[in-house]
Amino acid sequence: MRKEYKRILITGGAGFIGSNLAVSLKSKYPAVEVIVLDNLKRRGSEFNVRRLKEMCVKFIHGDIRNPEDLEVSGKIDLLIECSAEPSVLSGYGKSPAYLINTNLVGTVNCLELARKNKADIIFLSTSRVYPYDLINNLDVIEEPTRLIWQSAQPQKLAGWSAEGIDVEFPLEGTRSMYGATKLCSEVILREYISMYGIHGVINRCSVVAGPGQFGKVDQGVFTLWMLAHYFKKPLSYIGFGGRGKQVRDLLHVNDLFDLVDKQIDSMDKVNGRIYNVGGGKNVSLSLLETTQVCEQISGNKVDIKPVQQMRPADIAIYITDNRRVYSDLGWQPKKSSCRILEDIYKWIQNNESVMADIE
Repeated sequence: MRKEYKRILITGGAGFIGSNLAVSLKSKYPAVEVIVLDNLKRRGSEFNVRRLKEMCVKFIHGDIRNPEDLEVSGKIDLLIECSAEPSVLSGYGKSPAYLINTNLVGTVNCLELARKNKADIIFLSTSRVYPYDLINNLDVIEEPTRLIWQSAQPQKLAGWSAEGIDVEFPLEGTRSMYGATKLCSEVILREYISMYGIHGVINRCSVVAGPGQFGKVDQGVFTLWMLAHYFKKPLSYIGFGGRGKQVRDLLHVNDLFDLVDKQIDSMDKVNGRIYNVGGGKNVSLSLLETTQVCEQISGNKVDIKPVQQMRPADIAIYITDNRRVYSDLGWQPKKSSCRILEDIYKWIQNNESVMADIE
């Protein structure tokens, strides 16, 4: 670690991404004090607390909505902001208050902590900042197992190419309240960088997956798919004709750590930058393809019901263009989609009783 970070705080640190980053940082840099803060609201996060303590990671039960909880962490040098209400469906048909207070007000509280401590910040944002209508208006072709974008689009759109979606993709449009709160947080973070001289970088992540995730319908779809196959429970192909051909790229959580580690080592270089971060076109799956891989790994087949009705803010295809981050840092994902699902399967197998209870 080139820059002398002595105390690192990870918010949302008992969640899937936060806990994995904390354990990986402590393993690689044992002399660094790694602290995590989490409100343990999301089911399954309590399971990670023991693992964190076993790795000598300090755990604080707190909520980023409360500035006083953040102050308990004491003096820090680096803040990795992983906390979020991550569901795209959150807020539809009910109040968005918790979502806004966590993803926007909570981020401001974190930025205030960074300002007071003159701490650097790595902010985990989302590919959901991009408007879903613009993405769905891209022309697609239906292949036997997936939808693909046409190689030539009738209307040239900045930030889109055969490689995927880059950070220049237009932001005008609706994106879900989840995406809106994360985009607002990005804007405020960049103002903090400019006004207060802190260093920071923004990562717009696609679907992060791997061992340690408790999959849900609205977040963690690849774990959900493997859980259903492991425990022989039914699934549904929702929307887009009910054929399961919608596509996402996926990123192993260990590959994400490798990127965060590079950014820690190059904070001066990446300061103020925004990166799209994901598996890219080579690490992508449709739900139908995911079913096939899950069947091969688990040896089980499950009933999958076609559902014609679309879910709010859903997207037919999302693939990340990683070329910007590769150009700046030489980073690219290493783990294949099959390897990611194999790692998820092994983790479920090793934690079967816990997963059965939470699942």
